[in-house]
Amino acid sequence: MHLDLIVQGRPYRCDLSRPLDISIPLQPGLDTVNCFYAPPMEAWPVVAGSFIGATAQGGPVNFFNIKINPHGNGTHTECVGHIALETYTINQCLRQFHFPARLVTVFPQRLDNGDRVILRSQLEEALPDTTDIKALVLRTMPNDDLKLRTNYSGANPPYLHHDAATWMADNGIDHLLIDLPSVDREEDGGQLLAHKAFWQYPQHTRSNCTISELIYVNNSIPDGLYLLNLQIASFELDVSPSKPVLYNVLMMNLLMC
Repeated sequence: MHLDLIVQGRPYRCDLSRPLDISIPLQPGLDTVNCFYAPPMEAWPVVAGSFIGATAQGGPVNFFNIKINPHGNGTHTECVGHIALETYTINQCLRQFHFPARLVTVFPQRLDNGDRVILRSQLEEALPDTTDIKALVLRTMPNDDLKLRTNYSGANPPYLHHDAATWMADNGIDHLLIDLPSVDREEDGGQLLAHKAFWQYPQHTRSNCTISELIYVNNSIPDGLYLLNLQIASFELDVSPSKPVLYNVLMMNLLMC
């Protein structure tokens, strides 16, 4: 199935039959990604009298409870409600789900204090023109499938410099997707500089904008322009587990050559 679309006046074709899932699967236990000392995801069957909601234990159906911390247990999408005093929910803030997106690979730079940080200058070099996109997908190097099961707690993983987040807001990037636990330093004394800069909170709050963290972009997916489908559950919370999916796009005139 193909979809024809216009981005900034230019015609593109998108192949919907070849989705590129960049989410990390959620599963119970310790053999999966985790951060900020969150308890691992749990799943257990409902038991009521003689009924047990597990076919493996003789029940007629699988009928499980789950316990999860979306910020710490896997790929998630959050709104400004994550840091705001006011109430914002991801279900109310994210009302569109398809966006032109660009995938960019970056090497976080080591600062004098040892922190590894994505800098504004790296984004300016990689993205001299952002007029054709609304979403930015950042893949950090090194990149391998260890990101599917790393416990980042206490490791001071790489993060985004707040000047880079300001640059995104100033250049019309409404949706940021990153393969790190947070856009901010693991321990920053509650400053949350990158979160606040991206959402421009509280002075000029961008309530329609989102940050997705703990994605995983396989090395087989090249940098470039994509159509992003950002899928969430309809949680009236600041965050939801999410399933971002990319689709390849090609300019129509290239297809006709």
